[in-house]
Amino acid sequence: MQYRTLGSTHEEVSAIGLGGFHIGQQQDKQESLKIIRGAIDRGITFMDNCWDYNDGASEIRMGKALQDGYRDRVFLMTKIDGRTKELAAQQIDESLQRLQTDRIDLLQFHEIIRLEDPDRIFAAAGAVEAVKAAQQAGKIRYVGFTGHKDPIVHLRMLEVAQQHDFQFDTVQMPLNVMDAHFRSFQHHVLPVLLEREIGVLGMKSMGDGHLLKSGVVAPIECLHYALNLPTSVVITGIDSLEILDQAIAAIETFKPMDAEAVAALLSRTLELAQSGTFEPFKTDNLFDATAMNPDWLGVPAA
Repeated sequence: MQYRTLGSTHEEVSAIGLGGFHIGQQQDKQESLKIIRGAIDRGITFMDNCWDYNDGASEIRMGKALQDGYRDRVFLMTKIDGRTKELAAQQIDESLQRLQTDRIDLLQFHEIIRLEDPDRIFAAAGAVEAVKAAQQAGKIRYVGFTGHKDPIVHLRMLEVAQQHDFQFDTVQMPLNVMDAHFRSFQHHVLPVLLEREIGVLGMKSMGDGHLLKSGVVAPIECLHYALNLPTSVVITGIDSLEILDQAIAAIETFKPMDAEAVAALLSRTLELAQSGTFEPFKTDNLFDATAMNPDWLGVPAA
């Protein structure tokens, strides 16, 4: 396993992170536990999760897997959807209970996909008030946000935070071989994060398999490309022990790519990437869980 520094936090985390959504989907709950503990035993320390994943099953299963000494071996992250102080505080406490822990290492505002999301979070009685209170109470350590829709929305979130003298510790976003050509988080958001020493969490390196449907890239190539970027962690979905093997193989075989190798890979994806067809999370509501469940936000549907 390789380890990297998480922005200005000085925390050392595994370069590969275990995606929380996929570990709540196994029919056999024990299989989920085997995947989580297997990942930790093989050096993966960054655990991703979310209050809404699989109706809470992802957090519940992770909480069980982190018993018997495993909790202290990981950097635990989860996310909340609530945009109001009251709902955000409720979701934080529910996540703590499900995860069977008294602290969350990193809490992120989930699905910042609308231009109005930052204004709601930083408004009076907005979610940021609950998060600050939870930090002061020792319930959470670091704070970040995530989104998959458009780099403009990420930049707006960073702008509004700056207006309120709030510094994020991390930002999570799609970073992959096709993002480089279409509504690119890599080109528009990544430089800002590096300048401000904000930890970079890459996700959707394979776009939940959609990038692989293009037929021009292989799984390990996708992971290598994301790892080659200045990411602190590349979070990847692992829904079986075989896919865990794949992720471990990717990190064990990873070496920094030279400019020629990067250019060749981007050239291969250029034509197919330009319409966003293989990144439907940017162009469709397929991945917009909060749009389909506005009650999770605690505000009227956008």
